Amino acid sequence: MAIILGDIQYGKAESRLVRIYRESRRHEIRDLNVTTALRGPFEQAYLVGDQSNVLPTDTQKNTAFAFAKSKGIETIERFGLDLARHFVHDIEPVEGARIEIEEYAWERAVVDGVEHDHTWLRKGQEVRTAAVTVDANGEYVIGGLKELVILKSTASEFFGFLTDEYTTLPETHDRVMATALDAKWRFTTTDVPWNEVYAGVKSIMVREFATLHSLALQQTLWHMGKAVLEEYPFIAEIRLKAPNKHHFDYDLGRFGIENNNEVFIAADRPYGLIEATITRDDAPDAGDAWRASAGLA
Repeated sequence: MAIILGDIQYGKAESRLVRIYRESRRHEIRDLNVTTALRGPFEQAYLVGDQSNVLPTDTQKNTAFAFAKSKGIETIERFGLDLARHFVHDIEPVEGARIEIEEYAWERAVVDGVEHDHTWLRKGQEVRTAAVTVDANGEYVIGGLKELVILKSTASEFFGFLTDEYTTLPETHDRVMATALDAKWRFTTTDVPWNEVYAGVKSIMVREFATLHSLALQQTLWHMGKAVLEEYPFIAEIRLKAPNKHHFDYDLGRFGIENNNEVFIAADRPYGLIEATITRDDAPDAGDAWRASAGLA
């Protein structure tokens, strides 16, 4: 029997990077969480502690902060490509780079009815994500969002499901449906209007969630993913993860109060976890696009 070293990569996880643009009186802010991971012939570092091929993780962190100034952050997808291309093309012997980025949104404070030039409030809808991989096989970008909390108060049912001796869940034809959606979509090109497409994908998924009379959260995910692929031919696949944020009718009858599907207890755990991948049948090979590092994006 032989014992061998399998897949390896190393990098700097979760560098919290804030870039303020001060070129005019009205400042701009970009707030990121950046993870870098390098791939290549680093086996000797693991096997015998030889660091001669290893670019320190601290250097990777410093590069991200330097690029935030020298190249700027137009979009997180472009910033990730800048970093990954640098590590692969400029640093010997790096063969592949994975960059994962979360972006936290801010909105301007309003003072006396006017947006303030240099004060913001944290915007709490969702976290935008991007994962960029550059290696000998190509360049891959995965856009995404996480923790998009969305709820509809009706037009959702759940009935006709399999039962056994342990089943206690009642059927329902009118329920609250809520989730905290995570979505990731793989592009087939890097020539993309990143901000426009991000807004479009989010809008499509919200529209489908809202307008589909849902018989199951699974059905809703299918319609959301299908609609995104129909709209954007340069998206090869989309992966969706949706915890079912259950809302159960609260028993007010014991107090002599009628509850007509109006008052609920929001149960945060345990929860159903629904996942789906929707893809084109002619989607190009993903290579290592989905091989994560910290798994942020």
